[in-house]
Amino acid sequence: MKNILVIVGKEIRSLFVSPIAYVVLTGFLLLGGWFFFNLLFRFSYLLTLYTGLQNRQGLEGLNLNDYVIAPLLHNLTIILVIMVPIITMRSFAEEKRSGTYELLLTSPLTVTELVLGKFLGALFFVLVMILLTGIYPAILLFYGNPELGTLASGYLGLFLLAVVFVSVGLLTSSLTENQIVAAVTCFVVLLLLYVLSWPAETAGAGLAGLLKYLSVVEHFSEMVKGVIDTKDLVYFLTLIFLSLFLTYRAVEASRWR
Repeated sequence: MKNILVIVGKEIRSLFVSPIAYVVLTGFLLLGGWFFFNLLFRFSYLLTLYTGLQNRQGLEGLNLNDYVIAPLLHNLTIILVIMVPIITMRSFAEEKRSGTYELLLTSPLTVTELVLGKFLGALFFVLVMILLTGIYPAILLFYGNPELGTLASGYLGLFLLAVVFVSVGLLTSSLTENQIVAAVTCFVVLLLLYVLSWPAETAGAGLAGLLKYLSVVEHFSEMVKGVIDTKDLVYFLTLIFLSLFLTYRAVEASRWR
């Protein structure tokens, strides 16, 4: 455990001594804030409009969870698809490029400690990004009355999605010594997982079900609605463990070359 924490600390320090961390954090919060305030202004506009028209049905359908929080969380996932590859691309690829990868492989560290340390270091940074967006629901809680259960479920889904993205990014970084290749490969895989269900409407029943199950958006959308289903948790955990296992195998294979 001590060795893992040492690697975690090294990863966090290496992120924050470079401009990457600050650029990513700033970009993530700027984009998240832009989406939040646009959604909030749209909600306020509809509230004023329906009130003026005395549209009782429209007013009953307006709620912060559906009109602000849910679309905000979906927008944050799109930003994560772009940002996570930038964060994870250097995990192993930079070590290979700089020549320190061989030192790590010949050190007393086990492969498990190395993989978990790199994974937790990158995940800590992404978790900080997500926690900083807590200012948006805090504003809604202060001035409005969003449903806390749905809000918590949505943020749990966002966290699990981020863990999946980081584990995939770690895997792509372990397969190459070029950071750009690692980032682009990660971006393509995450984007594929994101859009996998798009052809489902025109596919057959069996294929449509498979595409929807394999798509991260379908499982995430259920949690945004406040539904925490075992099959969604199993899906996320399976992707995480599969990615980490393949990363372990890739690093272990490098050790025996």
